[in-house]
Amino acid sequence: MKERTQVGIIGAGPAGLLLSHLLANAGIESVVLEVRSRHYAEGRVRAGVLEHGAAELLRASGVGERMDREGLVHRGINLQFAGERHHIDFMDLTGRTILVYGQQEIVKDLITARLQAGGQILFEAEAKGLGGIVGDRPLITYRVEEDESELGCDFIAACDGAHGIGREAVPATVYERVYPHGWLGILARTPPAERELIYACHENGFALHSMRSPDISRLYLQVAADEDLANWPEARIWEELRLRLAEPELRAGEILDLGITALHSLVLEPMQHGRLYLAGDSAHIVPPTGAKGMNLALADVQTLARALAAWYRSKSTTLLDAYTRSCLNRVWRAQQFSAFMTGLLHRTPAGDLFEHRLQLAQLSYLTRSRAASTSLAENYTSAATAMDGGT
Repeated sequence: MKERTQVGIIGAGPAGLLLSHLLANAGIESVVLEVRSRHYAEGRVRAGVLEHGAAELLRASGVGERMDREGLVHRGINLQFAGERHHIDFMDLTGRTILVYGQQEIVKDLITARLQAGGQILFEAEAKGLGGIVGDRPLITYRVEEDESELGCDFIAACDGAHGIGREAVPATVYERVYPHGWLGILARTPPAERELIYACHENGFALHSMRSPDISRLYLQVAADEDLANWPEARIWEELRLRLAEPELRAGEILDLGITALHSLVLEPMQHGRLYLAGDSAHIVPPTGAKGMNLALADVQTLARALAAWYRSKSTTLLDAYTRSCLNRVWRAQQFSAFMTGLLHRTPAGDLFEHRLQLAQLSYLTRSRAASTSLAENYTSAATAMDGGT
């Protein structure tokens, strides 16, 4: 079967869905191909921190109503170290806040908006090949069960993550850093111990306390990148969380999800080839310490949507030609901040005591100097956001 649309989008995560939504708002047709089921796409728990500008983007595009109703507004974050807790007040320092609202909730909102507007999202449709991307008739070959189809389009946007076919089709230079750390991620049915996030630097390693709702907490522990999950029974998990977070009364609740994620950074240059454009994890990955991954993805597709709208209005390629440069200005800034936060808060694998004392000195400076606190707040709330001048 052969079909045609204006923009073919691979991947129904936040990036692909928001791109389809922004294009529809500009009167541009698209088809989204997603290899997983709708149930999987709407249920996968991942990032949950939205920068000020990313939340504004969702509101401006018309999908922010439930986010504003159910999202948790945070004025700042807490830094826990050397037995003390210090609050960094983003609102006071920058006039901006952050919003905790799960990635899966954004996906649900966008899927609902697209389907109600008659948008095409094909679930369980695996993109198998790309053709014509250096000409003017790009083509995506995809499979649903045993049936193979072709989707012709003017442009292709690959929002299909680190293992998708989009990345493989772009001849690019790869910049990569692999960290020796991993994160043991815990989603648990337990009330948050604090109203805002806790970033903890402890002798035993980093810990992070976040939340998804008044009853659900998202928690992380630094482990080795190759750690065996079997080494972490529930009793040990809760004991280590209480110790590192300095929350002795943290309640052990039902663990809903558990897994280990290695930390690494990656950037592809360029993020485009012919009429194929990469967005989100297909083009760059950041350690989650700086809460930049989803925000970068949303900023990428905002930039791409503007560029495509300009082409359909006047056939101008100026913004499309500048897509990589515009995105990478943000991406490298976010990479620097994410690397800074990772180095600041994680213990070295060898447990270097000298390095740990340097971390404590830096943390002390961050919490005592308004200039240093402001720099952290500016980076945390807006470094990756196109609406805040990232382009």
